[in-house]
Amino acid sequence: MPDSPPPPTIFDLRLVWCFTVVAEYLHFGRAAEALHTTQPSLSRQIHRLEEQLGARLFERTPQGNHLTPAGEVFLPLATALLRSADQAAARTRAAARPSRINIGYTPGIIVTPAVRELRHRHPDADVRTLHLAGDEPRPALLDHRVDAVVARLPFPDDGLDVTKLYDEPRVLVVSLDHRLAGKESVTLDDIADEPLPQVRGADPLVSAFWRIDPRPDGRPAPDGPVAETVEDKFELIAAGQAVTISTHVHTHTLRPDLTTVPLEGVEPSHVVLATRTHERNGLVTAFRTYARAHLTGGDPADPESAPPSWSAESPHP
Repeated sequence: MPDSPPPPTIFDLRLVWCFTVVAEYLHFGRAAEALHTTQPSLSRQIHRLEEQLGARLFERTPQGNHLTPAGEVFLPLATALLRSADQAAARTRAAARPSRINIGYTPGIIVTPAVRELRHRHPDADVRTLHLAGDEPRPALLDHRVDAVVARLPFPDDGLDVTKLYDEPRVLVVSLDHRLAGKESVTLDDIADEPLPQVRGADPLVSAFWRIDPRPDGRPAPDGPVAETVEDKFELIAAGQAVTISTHVHTHTLRPDLTTVPLEGVEPSHVVLATRTHERNGLVTAFRTYARAHLTGGDPADPESAPPSWSAESPHP
């Protein structure tokens, strides 16, 4: 008979978590405060982990605490181990409660009609909604915080199934006294030299889409001032220092000193439903059906206003 494989190394996940917190602060006192424990207790837990691993993880010097070479190697592995444990627990809970679904949505998107239909058709299901930041769809799905997300492309979609729902035309946002304010429409040629602000820390993929950078002729989009927040960006636009590109949905509550102009000849914004690949929750399948039927980009109170939605079989952009 072949030899049995050796048992796996057993880690106490709490010790691993304590290690990552100490590695973040590089200070046992502050890490102990964050963990709501005492410094001697935390030191003992780190020592236990080092004994399990057979390696020292921290070097204490007069200048402070530092990760040893072994600690540097273990830190990303420990982070991945904790994430995998969280995902294992979330997926197990989801399998044990197939009558529960968490639905995410990003700013400016309304999911109420499809959620209402899901609750009506499945009255015993636990249907919850969660508002997400624009850069959270994929992480929230892969971390099992949500089971489905309605959001705008672009975002990384590897490991996800994406169902296209509808388009949103893009518009130019300018100050009321801008030279283009009041025009019926504009094109990229009209704003070829208009600076577009960048929000610090914005996802490069998302930033490139909304700045249309590079332009179809290969030229880079003109850089405007760097803003710390979206609110700062609109302040720059109101002051006449830049223009920006958005959707008609995002701008329906614009501040009164800004206005929009339809932007012709550019790809629209695409609103999609994203789920994990090979998701087996039947409520996700049901929600996808209701989302395709009810989330069409129009006023939920006025079915006549709904623009044509994309076919789910359309090629991915």
